[in-house]
Amino acid sequence: MNVRRLAAVDMYGTRGTRRRRLIILAEFLIGVVAMVTLGSWLLASSSGLGDRAFGLWFIGAGLNYAPLSAYAIMLMRPGALDAELAGVDVGRELRRYTVLQLWVFVPLSLVVFDLHDALTRRRARA
Repeated sequence: MNVRRLAAVDMYGTRGTRRRRLIILAEFLIGVVAMVTLGSWLLASSSGLGDRAFGLWFIGAGLNYAPLSAYAIMLMRPGALDAELAGVDVGRELRRYTVLQLWVFVPLSLVVFDLHDALTRRRARA
C-alpha cells in the first residue's frame, strides 16, 4: 500500500476542495496527538494488563497518523496534490483506498507500509 497515495486520495475526495484538504489535514494531526496522548495516559495510569494493552493499541494506531500527517503537510503546497494525482482515476482510487483505510486501526501498520515503500524506492535508485 502506498501511504502517500492514501493521504492524497483522502485529501482530494470527490472534488478536491481546499476545505476538504484542511479538514483531512486536521484529522491526521489531531489523530496523532489525541491517540498517542490518550494511549500514553492509559499506559501510565492503568494497573491492569487489559488497560495497558488498550493504551499500547491507541499509541500504535495513533502513530499510523504520523506518516499521513507528514504527507498531508507536503501535499498542501500549491500544486502538490494535483501533481500527485495526475493521471490517476481518482474515483477508482477513492473506492480502493476507502477499504484500505481500515489499516489505520492495525497498530503501526501504516508506519511499516511507509518504511517498506521508502526502502524499496531507495534500493531501486541504488
